[in-house]
Amino acid sequence: MDYIVSERVKTLKPSAIREIFKYAADPSVVSLSAGNPAPEAFPCEAIRNISDEIFANDPVAALQYSVTEGYAPLRKAVSDFMKTKYNVGRDTDDLIITSGAQQVMDLLTKSTVNEGDTVICEAPSFIGSLNSFRSYNARLCGIPLEHDGMQLDALENALKTEKNVRFIYIIPNFQNPSGVTTSLEKRKKIYDLAKQYGVMILEDNPYGELRIKGEDIPPIKSFDEDGIVAYVGSFSKILSPGMRLGYVIAPKPIVQKMVVCKQGEDVHTNIWAQMVAYKFMTEYDFDGHLRTLHEIYRKKADFCMKLLDEHLVPNHITYQPIEGGLFIWCKLPDGVDMPDFCKQAVLRKVCVVPGNAFLTDEAEQSSSFRINFSTPTDEQLEKGIRILGELAKEVL
Repeated sequence: MDYIVSERVKTLKPSAIREIFKYAADPSVVSLSAGNPAPEAFPCEAIRNISDEIFANDPVAALQYSVTEGYAPLRKAVSDFMKTKYNVGRDTDDLIITSGAQQVMDLLTKSTVNEGDTVICEAPSFIGSLNSFRSYNARLCGIPLEHDGMQLDALENALKTEKNVRFIYIIPNFQNPSGVTTSLEKRKKIYDLAKQYGVMILEDNPYGELRIKGEDIPPIKSFDEDGIVAYVGSFSKILSPGMRLGYVIAPKPIVQKMVVCKQGEDVHTNIWAQMVAYKFMTEYDFDGHLRTLHEIYRKKADFCMKLLDEHLVPNHITYQPIEGGLFIWCKLPDGVDMPDFCKQAVLRKVCVVPGNAFLTDEAEQSSSFRINFSTPTDEQLEKGIRILGELAKEVL
């Protein structure tokens, strides 16, 4: 039979990263393409002990239906943590627990964007979010990134000229894929521009707790006195991505609509996972766990950048040093065919992600590729980056 698909998904393409995973599944391939936390970062014993306690003392609560907004004790714990540490959340805001941060992108877009409306994004940006916006036939407007965040002139021009801009999507800390951190000055200016032109900001911060150098920069949401910022957090990088726990702190009228949309999607987020996260935050040394993550990722990031300095930089591939997160953005010299470089790397059993996968228009040219340092072992990192260096030497 002829199968009919909706107009809004007809042009959607599979995630380039997920497609690359098919090659990376080969055990002989060195995958520098994933975005997974380091295996040693998982608090496995704590999760096992907490789960045993839950199923011994309160199994029905973990196995029964629950409320869409999320497990009340976890909502309070997250709210208190964000208010105390980052001054995020006002009386006019509400918080819900979602099935990963990715669901927030879907729910907010479904709640606020009509077909043809514009979403302003960093260029490059996270492909998962871009595809969520695309799935509702939003028009994507990419703003080039500088070393400290969006080009402000380009952002203001887009706010002036684009029709029906609904929100600005930004990953301010250790951005995926570029690793860029938006400066405080630019965060304030982006907020002022959003306020001036009457649009919301979707502040996505999955990597904020993974700072390995420098000082924390206040979230945009921390100075939101006008109710224009939706802040997105996640447990995926600090506890477990498989548990699928995210959250959003946003103005109450927006959250109310997101709750209605979530009821039609999955009813509620996994309650067992929420109970585990709550107990981990309140009964275990949560701050100590974060310090352990910092040490793990500091060591891995420094080792990766040392290898890049040894094997890629001498062969004219540059990168911007990072202060946190899981990714490093590498740039080939002008004139080098980036897609072919990535293809040749795969043939040599090394996977990286081509830069055009992260653009609002994948047909645009890119000279960059993304590597991940958290998932591979030190031996795999050394092997993979050495092979990339050898390939670069041949190509250049």
